[in-house]
Amino acid sequence: MAKDPIHIVGGGLAGSEGAWQAAEAGVPVVLHEMRPKTPTEAHKTDGLAELVCSNSFRADDKDLNAVGLLHEEMRRAGSLVMLAADRHKVPAGGALAVDREGFSWEVTARLSQHPLVTIMRGEVAGLPPPEWRHVIIASGPLTSPRLAEALRALTGEDDLAFFDAIAPIVHRDTIDMSIAWFQSRYDKPGPGGSGKDYINCPLNYEQYQVFVGSLLAGEKTEFKDWERSTPYFDGCLPIEVMAARGAETLRHGPMKPRGLTNAHDPDHKPYAVVQLRQDNRLGTLYNIVGFQTKLKYAEQLRIFRTIPGLENAEFARLGGLHRNTFLNSPKLLDGRLRLTVDPRLTFAGQITGVEGYVESAATGLLAGRMLAAEWSGQHFDLPPATTAHGALVNHVTGGHIPATDGPQSSFQPMNINFGLFPPVKLPARLRHGEKQIARKRAYTSRALEDFDRWLGRASAIAAE
Repeated sequence: MAKDPIHIVGGGLAGSEGAWQAAEAGVPVVLHEMRPKTPTEAHKTDGLAELVCSNSFRADDKDLNAVGLLHEEMRRAGSLVMLAADRHKVPAGGALAVDREGFSWEVTARLSQHPLVTIMRGEVAGLPPPEWRHVIIASGPLTSPRLAEALRALTGEDDLAFFDAIAPIVHRDTIDMSIAWFQSRYDKPGPGGSGKDYINCPLNYEQYQVFVGSLLAGEKTEFKDWERSTPYFDGCLPIEVMAARGAETLRHGPMKPRGLTNAHDPDHKPYAVVQLRQDNRLGTLYNIVGFQTKLKYAEQLRIFRTIPGLENAEFARLGGLHRNTFLNSPKLLDGRLRLTVDPRLTFAGQITGVEGYVESAATGLLAGRMLAAEWSGQHFDLPPATTAHGALVNHVTGGHIPATDGPQSSFQPMNINFGLFPPVKLPARLRHGEKQIARKRAYTSRALEDFDRWLGRASAIAAE
């Protein structure tokens, strides 16, 4: 090698995507993944890009949804994560969901076979050595304690952490389909779907009240002393935490009955509905949507089997918790995701404070391209804030306005959403419903135009 390679710490979605982008740009990469030599509390395999929570990449609508827009931008940029997701998608209504084993296998195989990628198994136990001149740290929400401690010592910042809760998975053939039925909300089909992509379990008023009461009374996992002050991320709250916010909270969240008609009793509207989404390509496993939990295992079995249709359910995996560590990025990182006190370290993925599979991979995509350009002596501009990629970077490097009334940083993880984009101008005479749709279309059409221009400029520079 004429130069030292780019070193990437972490073989999750961000690290895998960053390695792919850099290698495809002709730059040698060493991808460091500590599994299986050093396991984590949440991972089950040694595969790259293993999905440890949901198998959903969320909505795939590039015209009306911010995460669907991010999907499309990544596809146009030659994303490995999106290629693997599209090849291993399973039915999920309007969402893009994947067979998690097939997805991870695809990413692992393509990186293993790439002539410019070397995969090194073993923990980077501390700061990367000074001879590594080009480094991406994409160690994710389960950053090893020794690396986290080294980063804390370097930055002077206290750890920020929350818990991601994992939803249970049910064997499909143990669901009582004389009670449950197949239907997507409003019969909406998605990629690889038919409009009947979810299994729905109905609850009447009395059943719902008993269920909520059981969640509140159920025995929960005890936290260790150092975990007690760790906040949750609102986008992945345990279901019992949501229930504690009010008796009707779940009916307006993961158990909302809107857009669903009980095929066995169409004249009676369910008071609440539990949805299950296909979790693997074979269709043998379904995860309970929005049912992340910190209930103890015995309590999960007892309470979830009170749901109509799940009385005899067998669980392939019960819910659980894992810790998520992330940086106070607006303070610690510059506008190019580099650590201000050590600019050779670029960060990507959930450790930066983006939330979600696709968002993590998108920051890896940018980091890989950015360091490949730096390695090659080329100029690199980040995509504008009008694009989904640019809006994410803007959020984690300065878009957040910190609160000043507390001792800790108010910066929290964020999924991509239109609230992160610069405002758009709309015609004055639009009704409310028309305005909502017009605003979303304005965001996405502007973003894709600007992203294509950015890609064109980046390709022109690379070709010089």
